[in-house]
Amino acid sequence: MTALRNHLAILAVCCAFFTNAQQLPQFTQYVYNTMSINPAYAGSRQTLNATALHRNQWAGIEGNPTTSTLSVHTPIRFSNVGVGLSYINDQLGFEKTNYIYADISYTVPLSRDVNMALGLKGGVTNYKLETPDETDPFFFDGFSKWNPNMGAGIYVSSNKWYLGVSTPRILNTDLNNGEFVALERNSYYAIGGYVFDIGETTKFKPTAILKYTNGAPASYDVTANFLFYEKFWIGASYRFNDSDSFGVLMDYAISDSFRIGYAYDLPTSTFRPYSGGTHEVILIYELFNRGLKAMKSPRYF
Repeated sequence: MTALRNHLAILAVCCAFFTNAQQLPQFTQYVYNTMSINPAYAGSRQTLNATALHRNQWAGIEGNPTTSTLSVHTPIRFSNVGVGLSYINDQLGFEKTNYIYADISYTVPLSRDVNMALGLKGGVTNYKLETPDETDPFFFDGFSKWNPNMGAGIYVSSNKWYLGVSTPRILNTDLNNGEFVALERNSYYAIGGYVFDIGETTKFKPTAILKYTNGAPASYDVTANFLFYEKFWIGASYRFNDSDSFGVLMDYAISDSFRIGYAYDLPTSTFRPYSGGTHEVILIYELFNRGLKAMKSPRYF
């Protein structure tokens, strides 16, 4: 029975790959990893920001998806320009995909409190297939292929709310010379959120993200977070797509410069018995500028 469960779990992972391989990785803590999908976010934190995230999806299943990301972005002093660099490593079984992209944004003030940023993203995607079966002549050597791509986005925000639309991959590219389904297709994102004051020490922040990729089902997440004493976030999320999941997440500001966050997702579909859930850890460092602290409102996204 255990062997059967393992085979079924592996089959589910493979099915997920073939239906979603062309999509970019998804994150529960998407609010703090925005630059991976929207280049207009670069520099929006008003200081140097470095964010590292690791996601272990469907823990306990052999060959389960794992994703690691690292992004760095900053505004350019005495200008309206922001720049950034991001790296994503996504693995599923014998397939590995690496994304290395640079970002640039330009911010236009719409009013005293509202800014609109326009962004461009450019870089390369590397798809690598390792050797899953040495007896199979097609897979014996494996292969690796690099493809250029680009993206664009708009990000409008104040100190209380934000809205954004983006397409981080504009070009449709074949990652493996047409041997089997591994296509990097157009992806479109819409994001939004608002921060409500509900007490002297408490804030409430609902957020949402909609994702659509050509040839794949649409996916959207809704998240609700509470902030206590400007230090501790805690909340819950729900993802609606072909593998619905419920999640809990928390984030703590260790200091002005360091924050750490954790999220746990549990599938609500028939896949649930085969998964130990999904774990996601995020670390955020900001080179805090004391001068900016006195002039700018706190950033909640």
